Amino acid sequence: MDKRITIYHGSKQIVDVPVFELGRKNNDFGLGFYCAESIDLAKEWAVSSLSDGFANRYTLDTTYLNILRLNSPDYTILNWMAVLVEHRLFSIKTPVARRARQYLIDHFGINVNAYDLITGYRADDSYFDYAEAFLNNTITVEQLSSAMQLGKLGEQIVIKSKFTFSKIKYEGFEVAEKETYYVLRKARDDEANQTYLRILEKEADGLFIQDIIRGDVSNDDPRIPRNLSE
Repeated sequence: MDKRITIYHGSKQIVDVPVFELGRKNNDFGLGFYCAESIDLAKEWAVSSLSDGFANRYTLDTTYLNILRLNSPDYTILNWMAVLVEHRLFSIKTPVARRARQYLIDHFGINVNAYDLITGYRADDSYFDYAEAFLNNTITVEQLSSAMQLGKLGEQIVIKSKFTFSKIKYEGFEVAEKETYYVLRKARDDEANQTYLRILEKEADGLFIQDIIRGDVSNDDPRIPRNLSE
């Protein structure tokens, strides 16, 4: 990542002054300002089937920031899962899923609030379903990793600290037309679903979450996929 970056926030409104500690706590990485380096991805996130949106543009100097890069080889897919299950609201339908959530937090969790900025995949639409399926012991960690990579999931940049908010400079906005970007968003989600179905058709020879719990698997286990980036 370059020291000075341009980022985009997809929204239903123009956000010329991002506000620290404003937003939903149940987002992927907790409370923060969620952006992307891709303007097209931000436009997809901004629209619905009924209305246009806005891709708000900012520049940010990342010098001196403490950055957590969840997609780097330093972390496994279960680090990403642990952060996700700690903050997002999942459907916990079984005792296995309940134990799985706590095991992931205890063994793979990361204190995201210790960082100024986080980069990592966004669990939107069908990708959230994949994470939920893994938590409920339906797919293996290898299948989860394949689905996340092959589905071309967008990477998000999340601003966490008050210090980082002070370094954001608003540069303007572009309109995201629903006629274009809702179609693209739906196409990306449809492609992800098709990829997931193809993965499910293959024999599941790998670790389910219940295997991970029973085997007391840790973060340095070579069987856990690293580096979510394609």
